[in-house]
Amino acid sequence: MNAVHILVSAPEFDDFGGWTLDSQFESAMGSPYLLAHGLGTPVADATTTIEVEQGGRYRVWVRAKDWVPEHHPGRFTVAIGGEPLPVEFGADGRDWHWQDAGTVDLGAGSVRVTLSDLTGFDGRCDAIYLTTGDDIPPEGGGPEARGWRRRLRGLPDVPVDGGHFDVIVAGGGVTGSAATLAAARLGLTVALVQNRPVLGGNASVEIGITPRGVTGPLVKELASRSEDGDLHALDILEAEPTVTVFLEHQVYDAVLDGDRIVSIDARDARTGREIRLRASMFIDCTGTAILGLLAGAATMFGQESRAQFGEPLAPEERVETHHGNTVFFRAKENDNPTPFPDVPWAVEVAKDYANLGGQLQRPGSDNGPGPVAGPARNPDPAIRRRMLFPASHFWEYGQDLDPYTEAERIRDHLLRAIYGTFSNVKNLEPETYANLALDWVAHVPAQGEFRRYRGDLVLTENDIREHRSFPDAVAMNAGAFCLHYPGHEKYDFRLKDWRWDERDHEPFEVPFRCLYSADVANLMMAGKHISVTHVAGSVTKFMGNGAQHAIATAAAAKVCLTHGTTPRGVYENHIDELQRTIATITHADQHA
Repeated sequence: MNAVHILVSAPEFDDFGGWTLDSQFESAMGSPYLLAHGLGTPVADATTTIEVEQGGRYRVWVRAKDWVPEHHPGRFTVAIGGEPLPVEFGADGRDWHWQDAGTVDLGAGSVRVTLSDLTGFDGRCDAIYLTTGDDIPPEGGGPEARGWRRRLRGLPDVPVDGGHFDVIVAGGGVTGSAATLAAARLGLTVALVQNRPVLGGNASVEIGITPRGVTGPLVKELASRSEDGDLHALDILEAEPTVTVFLEHQVYDAVLDGDRIVSIDARDARTGREIRLRASMFIDCTGTAILGLLAGAATMFGQESRAQFGEPLAPEERVETHHGNTVFFRAKENDNPTPFPDVPWAVEVAKDYANLGGQLQRPGSDNGPGPVAGPARNPDPAIRRRMLFPASHFWEYGQDLDPYTEAERIRDHLLRAIYGTFSNVKNLEPETYANLALDWVAHVPAQGEFRRYRGDLVLTENDIREHRSFPDAVAMNAGAFCLHYPGHEKYDFRLKDWRWDERDHEPFEVPFRCLYSADVANLMMAGKHISVTHVAGSVTKFMGNGAQHAIATAAAAKVCLTHGTTPRGVYENHIDELQRTIATITHADQHA
């Protein structure tokens, strides 16, 4: 008799209960997973029902992670058919892996599966595998493991056709939303591929920063918020007849013909279904340069030396570090005393830090003050006044880590820092803060710096500071050089220093040659990963500024399609038309 295999993936649970589907690390670890993000209070059970076609004895495997191996804060149990398995998961000191949970005897028919959180501190479960055979499920997110999952979920081996568009925009932050809306209003068919369940990126309800830099009517339209803090961007884009939005789709491959991208492949986090989207033009607004990395485009990373581009703010020698990620949070005062569990695994990271300044007061309002306790009430006079400002991004980590492969580790370290700091505040002044509770802690970090594209021109600090004039200027950007310096002598989740250089407060030009790849013919980019140095990127990165790049690339897509040319061809032969097209978009928005 052939063995029977049943895979229960996290997104397939009928009811998540209080668990959250976390798909942001799928590329690195292989799958979305369920996260018990209860801020110290166990979340409600996640449940689903499976159909067992053949009764028998099944070996059970559960893919889980012990995210603080020395302490096991994220523990949970699994029950199958009402019988708990004799294992506490998230407690074996190991990273993501399939854990052998013993055997269960099941009869044919419907069987209920239940995940029960024990702690409220970010237990995580990827999938449950039941088999009458003796096979061991494959680990990781490589081709073997992904193929195995597809087979068990009954999915096709190859991506299905998702359609052809004039332009595909990857990344649905403010920048990607602006590119999509501008292209649609120019009459183009557009696919927007976003790997989150909401639009807005760092401005979304998941994170909540306000777009800075040059904004303008189009950005203000997209970034306006409903009462719950969510952006209106999705409603606006779904009202455009030529726009198709693919939420929770992770781009994982690109197909090239020579030096042109022909199509991209994306995976639906909920269903695992893979689609192939085709287009003539591609705009990368992910902030991670994912299309370029998949297509083999030249990129830059880290901090260039002062000598390389002659930039005064650059370090003397090249530095491999980059801006890290930030996790936002908010505390509240309850009407009654509110206990908080002991978190030695968090305090060992937070040490004695007891300042909850830098809160997100509400979506769109960050840099809020917060409770402080003990020595934090009287900060060291040696600390620079700039660093006493309660800025949200001072909670930052990961500058020396790979943001592509170690993003979960970065997020988790910041969670520990927040939980530990909150515990310190309550324990140092228990009477003062008896009613203090965590109101919200983001499980999605605000992303820092990733790889940047190399275009036909690299914009530098000096270009910005000297207001260099470019014949191919297509956007105006504004703001200060915002440079973060890690290496706090005591708290590795805090910045050591921060530079906010406002220059002369005047806007500056961004040339079109910074907005297209030097070696992938039909690929443009907008946002923090355009062709700039690290120092220049510290101001062009602001979301409002990125939206101006996005409008320019949408207009360039229109000109490319009109003349059957490439972005470089537009620069060489049609730059006046591009500039007129951009003016048409911005003029229409100003009078809408």
